[in-house]
Amino acid sequence: MKSGTAPRFAAALFAAALALPALASAQIPPNAAATPGIDKRQANQEQRIDQGVASGQLTKRETARLDKGENHIDRMENRAKADGVVTKRERAKLHHAQNVESKRIHRQKHDAQARPRTN
Repeated sequence: MKSGTAPRFAAALFAAALALPALASAQIPPNAAATPGIDKRQANQEQRIDQGVASGQLTKRETARLDKGENHIDRMENRAKADGVVTKRERAKLHHAQNVESKRIHRQKHDAQARPRTN
C-alpha cells in the first residue's frame, strides 16, 4: 500500500464498522416478534372452550385435551418469539396449528357427548 492509503483504508473500515449495527437493526422491524392476531385468536379459542364447559357441551376429558392443544400452540409461539423475530414460516405454522385446534374445538363441542348434569 502507498503511505497515504493506509489511513484512508483505516478510516473507511472504522466507518463501516460503525454503520454495520445500524444496517442490521434497519432490516428487522421494531415489533417483528409481535403477534397480536395470533394472540387475539388464541384468546378467542380459549373463550370457546370455556363456553363449551359452561354449557355442558364439553366433557372433562375433552376439555383437558383441548387445553393441552392450546398450551402446545402457546409453546410454539414462545419458541418462535425467542430470537426476537417471528418469520413468515413460523407465522404460517402457528396459523395452521390454530386452524387444526379450531376444528377440534368445533368437533368436540358438536359431538354427541355431553358433560353429565349435576342437580
